[in-house]
Amino acid sequence: RGGGVSRGGPGAMEEPALSVGFVGAGRMAGGLARGLLQAGKVPAGNILASAPSDKNLEAWRELGCRTTHCNLEVVQRSTLVFLATKPHVLPGVLEEIRPAVGSHHIVVSLVAGVTIQTLQRLLPPWTKVLRIMPNLPCVVQAGAMVFSRGSSAGDKESALLKNLLSSCGLCEEVPESYIDIHTGLSGSGVAYVYLFAEALAEGAVKMGMPGALAGRIAAQTLLGAAKMLLETGEHPAKLRGDVCTPGGTTIYALHQLEKGALRATVMNAVEAATNRACDMAKD
Repeated sequence: RGGGVSRGGPGAMEEPALSVGFVGAGRMAGGLARGLLQAGKVPAGNILASAPSDKNLEAWRELGCRTTHCNLEVVQRSTLVFLATKPHVLPGVLEEIRPAVGSHHIVVSLVAGVTIQTLQRLLPPWTKVLRIMPNLPCVVQAGAMVFSRGSSAGDKESALLKNLLSSCGLCEEVPESYIDIHTGLSGSGVAYVYLFAEALAEGAVKMGMPGALAGRIAAQTLLGAAKMLLETGEHPAKLRGDVCTPGGTTIYALHQLEKGALRATVMNAVEAATNRACDMAKD
């Protein structure tokens, strides 16, 4: 629904399609841009990305996006600006772009560990700031993202961001305190799933199945299970129960997982990653 963008403000400048800038052009920024392009949300010519070297920018040019080495140019030529730098670089970048940030800008930070309060302190006080935490599957448009808004960002900015980023996966607005939990659950959580997928496939290899085939079946098993969770809305315990027949194969397998304390271990992993994310934000 692209029409929601053109009504963004009284000035004629905002009537054309939204101009989107990325300060930082790494993998996650590229994944979000691909999602916007594939969904037809923003034309490639309206996306401008900056990075200090050409290393990452070549991929953006192949998509038809414009590129620059100048962060200030991104802000001057864009209405919606995504900050996608490394955390230690961000304060310097904000100092550099601050003079160019106007009341028409929407600034969205993807930078881990940098709070909305910090962003608002380093940008002009009225800046419309939002903070988003994506995860790696955004690069294949199957991400899980949460975002929070700063004090000057309203419902319009929130709706615009959700509309745009729904093309990259699940996108939910949450209180900022949930962002570190999301990191532990989903940002780091994809790695837990890869570990589980690897173990599933290796179990099949142990029993005599070729590794490549086992890997494909393990991945499809995870995809199918996740799709059922999302599409049925059922509690995982209900769906798990549906697979178990009395005295069957599944309950024997689940007994082994319980003996290995799978659930407690995964809960501990989410807790450890969340606490680490909180600690990093304090550094």
